Order: sequence, then C-alpha cells, then structure tokens
Amino acid sequence: MKRRLLFACAALAAFLTVGCATLDERQRAWIFQPSDRAWGGSAAYAQDMKEVWIPFESKVTGEPVKLHGLWIPAENRAADGPILLYLHGARWNVSGSAPRIRRMQELGFSVLAIDYRGFGKSSPGLPSEDMAYEDAKAAWDWLGVQHKDRPRYVFGHSLGGAIAIDLASKVDDEQGVIVEGTFTSIPDVASTMKFGWLPVGPLITQRFESIKKVAKLNSPLLVVHGSNDSLIKSELGRRLYEAAPGRKHFLLVEGGSHFSTMAVGQSAYREALAQFFSLR
Repeated sequence: MKRRLLFACAALAAFLTVGCATLDERQRAWIFQPSDRAWGGSAAYAQDMKEVWIPFESKVTGEPVKLHGLWIPAENRAADGPILLYLHGARWNVSGSAPRIRRMQELGFSVLAIDYRGFGKSSPGLPSEDMAYEDAKAAWDWLGVQHKDRPRYVFGHSLGGAIAIDLASKVDDEQGVIVEGTFTSIPDVASTMKFGWLPVGPLITQRFESIKKVAKLNSPLLVVHGSNDSLIKSELGRRLYEAAPGRKHFLLVEGGSHFSTMAVGQSAYREALAQFFSLR
C-alpha cells in the first residue's frame, strides 16, 4: 500500500510539472487519437456513399471550418423517412465506421456521418471536447436545413456517444438519441483502467461528463452496450442509463464487444427501434 501511495505521488508530481497547455494537448491526443485512416477493410463499405461538405465559422477557434461527411439514403423509404446523424468514436476516420453506418441504413435510416476536425478530410488540427461538440452541432444544423421536414435522430458510438448526448442536451428538435458502448465521463473510464486507482481525475481537462447532461435530454434515450465490452465497461453504460430521468431503454447485447455489438445485436437493435421509437 505504501508503494502504491509513493507511485501515485510521483505520478501526480510528473503531471503537475508539465505545463497546462501541454497536459491538455496530450489528453486531447490520447482521447481522440485523430487519424485519416479507416480500420482494416472497412472503407470498402463506404464506396457508394455520397461525400458531403459542411462549412461553418468556428466560435471555439475563430477560424473557418469544413467538415467532411458521408451520406447514404435509406432504401425503400418515403421521402419523409427518419434521418440519423452518426457520430463516430476515437482513432479511425468516418470510413472506419462504414459497416456500422450501413447497418443503421439497413435498419431504416438515411444516415449522415461526419468526421470531426483533425479526422479524415475534415479541417486539420488537434480536436478538443468543445470543438467536437461544435462540429456535431454544425452537422445537426446542416441536416435541419437540408431536410427540414424529416424526423432526425442522433447516434453516437463510444466517444461519439458523449458527443451525441451533449448535442441532444442543447437542441430540442431531435426525435430520439441512441448511444452504443459509451460512458458516464472520461474520469470514470480512467478509473476502470489498470492504474485507475491513481487520483488523476481532477487533472483531466477533456471530461465529457455525459452523466451531468443526460438529464437535459428532451427525447427518448436508447442505451446499447455489449456484455463483453472490455474497453468501456457495461456498468458505465448502465449508470448513464440510470441517470436519465425521461423515457429510456437499456439494451445489453450478450456477447457483444466494443466493436461488434451492433453486428451481434442487429436483430435486437431492430426490435428496440420498432418498440421503443415505433420505427419499422
């Protein structure tokens, strides 16, 4: 126990000797892991998706921004069918989520998926929590202009789940929120890791505190988690669900990992969408 305490003190001292700006930048790089690459052969699933560009002026940085996105319309749906804003997680660009995007299309949505700044073909730079929130809002507003009479839903996977919840807490025109493999906050995620006993929570600048925002949602919330998710523990998804006061549903997909939950639970997804959102 004494050795652990000494190690914790040493770690804290190391953190405190690094400048605040450097500490913030390192956290942003570690949390987002921005990339212009897709995972494995996933980009092949995006070949028939339409590229879209969303320009706007950033209030966070004061600079012009251009977001890159992928659009795929639903098959065999009326022109007034539901639209989904898809927000991906860390590390891979939007093409890396193409198989998951296509599954949401197969479930009946027309889907717009975007890359945050620093990812893929979107404007370069090191992403931050506030920048990602702003990017999601810009994409949401763009959808509202392009498809103003169609019901819109927001979906987020992993880190994208926190971005989705932030967006939904700020708007009042979403029909529903779906998050998969997401969490309560970054400090909570850190506490579940190998060295989670270290008291570094107060030093985390990119906090993504979804648990404080979920109470502000104005629409139904579907929380999905894989029982075998070793990256983001299902307990965090359950806690997020329990903190939501409104209409909600928790779907635990047996055997689903952080990356396979939607594939493993496709039929369960379909049933949940039909029963919870009345989408068929």
